[in-house]
Amino acid sequence: MDSQTVSRHATEPDAPTAGTLKPNALGVLGILFFVLSAQAPLTGIAGAAPIAVALGNGPGVPAAYLVAGLVILLFSVGFVAMGRHVVDAGAFYTYIGKGLGRTTGTGSAGLALFAYCTIQAAMYGLYGAIVSGLVATHTGLDLPWWVWTLATMAVVQALGAAGVEMGAKVLAVFVLAEFSILSVFALVTLFKGGGPEGLGLADSFSPSAALDGAPGVAVMFAVASMFGFEATAIYGEEAREPRRTVPRATYLAVVVVTGFFALVSWMLISSYGASKATAAAGKALEGGDGAGFVFAPIAADFGGWVGDVLPVLLATSLFAGILTFHNSANRYLFSLGRDRLLPLRLCRLNRRHAPWTAGCVQTVLAVLLVVPFALAGKDPVLTLFSWFSGVAVLAMMLLYLLTSVSVVVFFRRARLDTRPWNTLIAPALGALGIAGAIWLILANFTTLIGGERTTALWLTLSVPVVMALGLVAARVRGRAAGG
Repeated sequence: MDSQTVSRHATEPDAPTAGTLKPNALGVLGILFFVLSAQAPLTGIAGAAPIAVALGNGPGVPAAYLVAGLVILLFSVGFVAMGRHVVDAGAFYTYIGKGLGRTTGTGSAGLALFAYCTIQAAMYGLYGAIVSGLVATHTGLDLPWWVWTLATMAVVQALGAAGVEMGAKVLAVFVLAEFSILSVFALVTLFKGGGPEGLGLADSFSPSAALDGAPGVAVMFAVASMFGFEATAIYGEEAREPRRTVPRATYLAVVVVTGFFALVSWMLISSYGASKATAAAGKALEGGDGAGFVFAPIAADFGGWVGDVLPVLLATSLFAGILTFHNSANRYLFSLGRDRLLPLRLCRLNRRHAPWTAGCVQTVLAVLLVVPFALAGKDPVLTLFSWFSGVAVLAMMLLYLLTSVSVVVFFRRARLDTRPWNTLIAPALGALGIAGAIWLILANFTTLIGGERTTALWLTLSVPVVMALGLVAARVRGRAAGG
């Protein structure tokens, strides 16, 4: 059996060929921009870092990013090994199905869609609130957050239909803007020797610093910031030489994101001083402006104009993430339709070879998730953003765990790749690390969503319920096909 036998089209003799995404459309950098956009670097730093510093291990937060990056890197080894033999826009569910069976794979497809759609809806909530505030401040036009959210859904739908190359170009502009300002701040602070207490290398990276306070909370938020790197495999069908491009993009994304978050968080803490950073983060959160913990030292270095620019970049960061998750979710819907797990019409492509029908369905799903919060008059940040981002992270970590286990099972059975490190040791270590991260998320889920225990319980239960419904649907479909 060779690698061709395990490709999606070769292993499924009855697989439909209703549509093919545009081949050779993306290189390593194009895929990388989609991944970095999904992780919304400025959103991750401005949203997660203040909470991790205040409630986690204080100045030891940079070490938590390194730990999270190591776990994701271990996971990536098996993920990439599987990707060399299975190229499909369905990524997770296809990978899981190869090792753990078609029913489990199909069941996980529902969980993947749930994760991508809820994280996108969460971003819409925060995005609407930020844009509403910016427009009101600069123009005096005071409209509800949901007006801007619904208008942006139309823009995202149009960009998604314009083709993957157009999306990559738009994302490149936004990602470079937010990466540049944070990276320049971090490098300037680094080369001038840090803040009032120096660089504080030991204060942030020593074992005692990493384990101080509540390291589990810090690692939890660090892992959440890595959400989205797996999109490299989703674009495999549209990549140039996917068996080379996707592995390179995956490893590059993990290394870049880990280094970026570790460096920027370290320099933020250094700019305050390790002994004062925790109190400063706590004060910013108490004042209802956690992002101020990040924006203040940058403005102090570069001038007051940064205070006007950073909120705009935060909005574009969220927009980039929203567009990326739209593209990820509609490719899942496209792949499920092509495999006849959902209606075949989801495979319909437009003239740019973009999944048109799947994109429309994804946009409708976004509307259905967001509108109830608007009708109920809920705060889009405290409810929509907080609740759905927590649920999405939990669902995605479960998918990571299932994928790691599937990689081990698949290569023990198929023997297409006999390298122990790539197909057994690294995936097994990654699975252990991910299982630990899931435990941390469950133990601190109330903190992650910023809600009450009852709300946390219901949101937590939604993940296994979605997975169970997917498994039931897969079994029913299997019996119907067999009958």
